[in-house]
Amino acid sequence: MRRLLSESRLVTLTGVGGVGKTRLALRAAAETSRAFRDGVWFVELGGVTDPELVVHTVLEQLGVHNDTVRMHRTVLMEHLHGRQMLMILDNCEHVVGATADLVDALLRGVSSLRVLVTSRERLGVDGEHLWQVAPLPQDPALALFAERAAAVEPGFVLTARNHAQVSQICTLLGGIPLAIELAAVRLRVLSLDHLSSRLDNTFRVLVEGKRGGDPRHQTLHAAVDWSFHLCTRPEQILWARASVFSGTFDLEAAERVCSGDGVAPEQVMHSLMGLVDKSVLVSEQQPSGTRFRLLEPLRQYGLEKLRDAGREQVMRERHRDHFIEWAERREKEWFGPGQPQIFSLTRLEHANLRSALDFCFDHDTDHCVHLASTLWFYWAGCGMLGEGRHWLDRAVASAKPGPLRAKALWVNGYVSTLQGDLPASTRMLDECREYAVASGDGPALAYATHRLGCTHLIGDDLHLADSLFEEAMRLYQGQGTVNSHTMLAGIELAISATFQHDFAAAERLCVEARAVGEEHGELWAQAYAVYGLALCAWVSGDLVRADRLGRECLRMKRSFHDLLGIVLAIEVLAWISASQGDAVRAATLLGATNEIWQSVGYPMFGSRYFGAPHGECESATVSALGEHEFREMFRKGMDLQLEDAIAFAIGEEQAEEPAPVVALTPLTRREQQVADLIADGKSNKEIAARLVIARRTAEGHVERILQKLGFTSRAQIATWVTERRA
Repeated sequence: MRRLLSESRLVTLTGVGGVGKTRLALRAAAETSRAFRDGVWFVELGGVTDPELVVHTVLEQLGVHNDTVRMHRTVLMEHLHGRQMLMILDNCEHVVGATADLVDALLRGVSSLRVLVTSRERLGVDGEHLWQVAPLPQDPALALFAERAAAVEPGFVLTARNHAQVSQICTLLGGIPLAIELAAVRLRVLSLDHLSSRLDNTFRVLVEGKRGGDPRHQTLHAAVDWSFHLCTRPEQILWARASVFSGTFDLEAAERVCSGDGVAPEQVMHSLMGLVDKSVLVSEQQPSGTRFRLLEPLRQYGLEKLRDAGREQVMRERHRDHFIEWAERREKEWFGPGQPQIFSLTRLEHANLRSALDFCFDHDTDHCVHLASTLWFYWAGCGMLGEGRHWLDRAVASAKPGPLRAKALWVNGYVSTLQGDLPASTRMLDECREYAVASGDGPALAYATHRLGCTHLIGDDLHLADSLFEEAMRLYQGQGTVNSHTMLAGIELAISATFQHDFAAAERLCVEARAVGEEHGELWAQAYAVYGLALCAWVSGDLVRADRLGRECLRMKRSFHDLLGIVLAIEVLAWISASQGDAVRAATLLGATNEIWQSVGYPMFGSRYFGAPHGECESATVSALGEHEFREMFRKGMDLQLEDAIAFAIGEEQAEEPAPVVALTPLTRREQQVADLIADGKSNKEIAARLVIARRTAEGHVERILQKLGFTSRAQIATWVTERRA
């Protein structure tokens, strides 16, 4: 593999599910990582159901945000240009066409990029080198069985007495790692003699009963089939029904989706625990609680069982209905103190929400329009403008006239405005207003009027924006509506007042909005009120207060990954720094905003009023530093990762960078930092303090690292990091 990666820019690992393609890719990449100046990046595509989201997912996994209307592929190629790196695309077979198109374009356009793919079928791209991943030879197969058996039966060792039995088991299982692991875990309840005899009696029949196709695929299917039939009937039912989940799922979702038709909700937890014990389900600890996941080959097997029973459609409808109800609850709860938790929970359910939306678009237009619109708080509030626009465009294109279409129009108009796509936004919001007036839909009229005001604010028509904001506020008040939107109407009117030098009105409106936020525990919109107050303090010359408010706004926005709020807060902190005479800090912050704006949309929305202070700040900073030093500091800001840019802007003390982990893993950048600190002997409390995160967040990172690396102790993590540093 190392040789192939040195000779070819595209290597595809093929083979049956469970044969170890992903593990081999990770190991090979780890041992060649020093050859890639800009690192090795792991992109999991198993949970992607919509081929159009392949590029979006790659951007997301690379930490590149694109909430603009620019083509995702263009943004990706610009990011990769000049970078010497290896990209691993894992589990591509279900989106092989979209993956092949993307890889072909990237290899043609980025000469320094190499790609390693795992898939059950080839991409068919020019220059592709195939490597068929073979099952384990006898000795490694025996070693794997012994290792997994000892994990469930601590006294188990491979001896001269049991060697023949274990060898026979591994031969029957074809040396396929997943099949070996499923068999070894049975030693928790069976002796080796019983395990060997049961496999010998049933397994040959299962394999010999299947004709045609890849024999190794037959072997894996038979191994999974055997494991399935050793489960209790309730466990079998849950295995099949849980296959409709994408990514991970929690107990509540399992009880809601998988119960019924003879399965009581209280039986689901018992069956879940049984499947975890049998290594069919993987359990993961998150700060929000335990979540479960089916390995992809086992999920595909479960889907086959559902289809054979004619139950897939029913279960996908239940899955859809559950996540529509889930989204409705989160939308109602958004205006309250739980907003940061809602953000975290929605991120965890991202794959399931995608799957539900995809199913809706294929089977029920009304459901898809409703779900895409209900998730406005995630699209607009949590830095997901790009993907939100994808689903909302589809919703608007398929929705028939009526209340559902009206909501899709104003939500998509709102998202389009934030992206800086004012023509599309105006078109959709005008249509929504016309419908609302004709039908008497009061809420639609209020929201569309408000969002049209925002469009004209960004479009620099302040007088028209003011009249629309004031009209929207009257409509909201007349309907008794109080929520994040009503707060924003006042805040946006305040920003317009600031641009028109009516600072007293701006201050009053922001104070009023902030009071509403504090009363209800709302933080997301309240942060924009704090931003407005920072603007007022800055223009009035109270720089100390302005700086404090700007940092406070940024801390609040950090909780939601709201890129628009984050970049606006860093912008105002740059302006304040320039006014304070700290040109180095101002130039660095301007560089950081330049990078973030590329992900959000046009810098300062392309607005003359928003852009004027930015231009004045840049001119003043260049005059203070000189062109050369300004460019140097600006570049330093551009090179900051998002979290580092936020920390710098807030003024958090930067931890010394730990020695980098050389080996590739599917760990995120933050998880790698946590792993390094574990190797340095830091406790969870010390890690939390060093990285300026909550202790529970640090504990969650540690749990995920253990799960991803297959370890059971912090000592194993420390050893792993130390080996790779060496």
